[in-house]
Amino acid sequence: METSKLKKFAQHARRSLIEQVSNKLKLVLAQDSAARRENPKAVAEIEKRIFGVSGKYTDNCTLTTDDSRRQAQLVERVAYIWFNRFCALRFMDVNRYTRIGVVSPAEGQFQPEILAEAKMGHIDEGMVDESARQRIFALLDGKTPSQDPQAEAYRLLVVAICNYWHGSMPFMFERIADYTELLMPDDLLSGKSILAYTREAMTPDVCEDVEVIGWLYQFYISEKKNEVFEGLKKNKKITPENIPAATQLFTPHWIVRYLVENSLGRLWMLNRSDSRLVEQMDYYIKPPIDDKSGPESDFLRISSPEEIKICDPACGSGHMLTYAFDLLYAIYEEEGYEAAEIPSMILKNNLFGVEIDERAGELAAFALTMKARAKQRRFFRKQVLPNICVLENIQFGEGELKEYMNFIGRDLFTAPLQTTLRQFEEADNFGSLIRPDITDVEETVRVLESRDVSGKLFLKATHDKVLQALRQADYLSPKYHVVIANPPYMGGKGMNGRLKVFLQEYYLNYKSDLFSAFVVRCSELGTERSDIGIMSPNVWMYIASHERLRTFLTEDCALYSLVELPLTGFKGATVQICAYNFSNKRSPNLKGGYIRLVDFKGADEEMSDLTKKAIADSNCGWFYRASVKDFWKIPGRPIAYWVSSELREAFQHFPRFSEYSDTRIGLITGDNDYYIRQWPEVSIGKMGLSLSRNDAKVSGMKWFPQSKGGDFRRWYGNHETLINWESDGYELQTRMHDSGERILAHNFNLDKIFLSGITWTKISSGIFGARFQPAGFLFNDASANAFPTKEEYKIPLLAFLCSKLPIEILKAMNSTLNFLPGNVASLPVSSELIRNETIRINSEKLISYAKKDWDDYEVSWDFAGLPILNPDFRKPSLKATYQKLRAHWQAMTLEMQRLEEENNRIFIDAYGLQDELT
Repeated sequence: METSKLKKFAQHARRSLIEQVSNKLKLVLAQDSAARRENPKAVAEIEKRIFGVSGKYTDNCTLTTDDSRRQAQLVERVAYIWFNRFCALRFMDVNRYTRIGVVSPAEGQFQPEILAEAKMGHIDEGMVDESARQRIFALLDGKTPSQDPQAEAYRLLVVAICNYWHGSMPFMFERIADYTELLMPDDLLSGKSILAYTREAMTPDVCEDVEVIGWLYQFYISEKKNEVFEGLKKNKKITPENIPAATQLFTPHWIVRYLVENSLGRLWMLNRSDSRLVEQMDYYIKPPIDDKSGPESDFLRISSPEEIKICDPACGSGHMLTYAFDLLYAIYEEEGYEAAEIPSMILKNNLFGVEIDERAGELAAFALTMKARAKQRRFFRKQVLPNICVLENIQFGEGELKEYMNFIGRDLFTAPLQTTLRQFEEADNFGSLIRPDITDVEETVRVLESRDVSGKLFLKATHDKVLQALRQADYLSPKYHVVIANPPYMGGKGMNGRLKVFLQEYYLNYKSDLFSAFVVRCSELGTERSDIGIMSPNVWMYIASHERLRTFLTEDCALYSLVELPLTGFKGATVQICAYNFSNKRSPNLKGGYIRLVDFKGADEEMSDLTKKAIADSNCGWFYRASVKDFWKIPGRPIAYWVSSELREAFQHFPRFSEYSDTRIGLITGDNDYYIRQWPEVSIGKMGLSLSRNDAKVSGMKWFPQSKGGDFRRWYGNHETLINWESDGYELQTRMHDSGERILAHNFNLDKIFLSGITWTKISSGIFGARFQPAGFLFNDASANAFPTKEEYKIPLLAFLCSKLPIEILKAMNSTLNFLPGNVASLPVSSELIRNETIRINSEKLISYAKKDWDDYEVSWDFAGLPILNPDFRKPSLKATYQKLRAHWQAMTLEMQRLEEENNRIFIDAYGLQDELT
């Protein structure tokens, strides 16, 4: 679907509607407005929503901050209500689900068909009641004075139609409150009206699939999302009301299919191995035939499609659920169910969605209803509502529950039930992460619904809140066979204080990002052996902060499919995305199918095609098989599905780098601009070079060499900066942070500074490069250092880090290319190579060549003169001198290449990785 036009329309519509509703609000609230005379109750309701119960609007009143916030929320809400309804009505018009075009004109006309018919005296009595019809005819016949009778008549028609659809879709068409009608935009009929733009954007082509509604919503809130992210840059946390705008991301249809087909589709194929459903599942990865201990022998048993319960606990506008509907429909058909009954059965029995955003929840319910209507013409008559639960904040006043429990009977209110009733006080903040304490929800609800509280006015409100809390708890109970989600992504930096505390308390091991906690929660919502499908950033696959999640997915559960995208692979995200499925069971030998697209370019269409090619041809070069226990073999359990068995075995057979060397992260000064200089900026008389720590203390020098990462370079070099370490770094070690609570700098590494070692740049865009570091250096956070436990280890370990091996192994451990000390410390190192004399001799030569190369340029503080001025190269002409010098450089370069290749051959042979590193 081409979305650029939809985005432009939705963003314009939001701005336009907010402006129109705001202007209408001012007119309505004016002291002498017609609305105050004709609709005093509606105006009073508006004032209550803006001022609470504290006051009324006057022309010269000053709004408090809270009043302004509530007014903005009211305007935003009403603007979206009308956007939602106009888009829904247009979608139904185009697909002829309405009896007459409500916002769409008949062919060859401009005005909406319903208005054109009304002008000819035809108004559907079943959709517009008698009172409204008389008012409309009076306007159109000129019997009721009006400045714009057609516009007023059309407004009445739209309100009547919305109220008509309330019976079939109350979630989308709530019976219009008076104040909502009062604030309806005035211009609905001109060529520049919101309806004209709606018709232009929502063409028949884009309305072929109900996913257009989801795209429109994402684009409608996109500017709000940008505002939230701008606030993050200023350290403004994401408040509950802004969580939807900050975290909602419309899932591309092909990823939806991938997740649903490898969860719901997989579940059905395991139960019906001869099913023809597989013929329509392009993204389904079949279990390997030779996997005798795989899922074929241990899966969730399903006897009929009516049993299957599917949940999306962060359903947004329902994209996952709508495709699950399509797949379920095919399953029911295959099982021989009556076609006319299938849509209702799916909505009643199979599909469940949970959402904190009321607007998105409405769209999810609408999308499922449209799916059902597309399959069954008479579906609206069945009055079947989708199972979409929008979580509400439910709070009980002091003593409110006590009085209610006394009336109902305290025996029913067990400790878990009482706890559950209090768990939804911040439902808009915690959402589906809430774990209800109660386990027998259905029985409790049945008992409470049987109690008559109709005669108790005050208890009735409490009764309704108790039942609502229990219904929400029921949606969040572990009962689903399939759970699929594109959960919200939010790192700790953006979380508001209460959300951060909640994760700390209930999801301690998964608190680094909201999506991580959701992955675990999705698993908890499923039954034993249920299938889970998730789309999320790929960082959980590698980085240390998500190691507990990797352990959970590969030990407590069984990861069995994954597709990993490049940064360009998903337009809506600024991080790399992956989609994956796992089963709620421990199964170490389960072999999964993995698709690696990180080296490709393109977006949705290209990624979709590449995924289908990989599934169709496992020998394509980007499809891999790996068992769950394979991930256990590499330290940190990275999901390195593409590495060879030889590389995995290297971790089992060889000692760790840490057994030969101590690795350290560098100094963080807290104020680099003050403490660090380029060496040419400093007087030579203040530079302390090649000193020990004790000598540096008494030298009187202020500036000392430090390693600070730098560009890619192997063996030697990047000696460019100095650090203020005067008086043994007294100022650095004592200067307090502005908060006064801690020292500003940290990671001093006092036992390792000024010692000779190995250094490398911590963050790289590609190749790993290690260098010999002479004595006399400190080291900064941009670099990391290794200090071999024995002097004879230093050259072989440097040779190992300068070979082809580390970059391949480090990619497997951490594809983010942040070469942290912990990653290097975990590298497998052959003890035989530590003692290899050829490696030692070659490497000493390479260090010497690299040092000479560094010192031949003025960037080095050991620079003595240009090579071209060296007597050994001086010739009668400048050209001849240059040719001699060039030949020397080429010879040295070739010799370095020869020595490195010889080292590489020795290492590759020792590890048995010839194919992988060719």
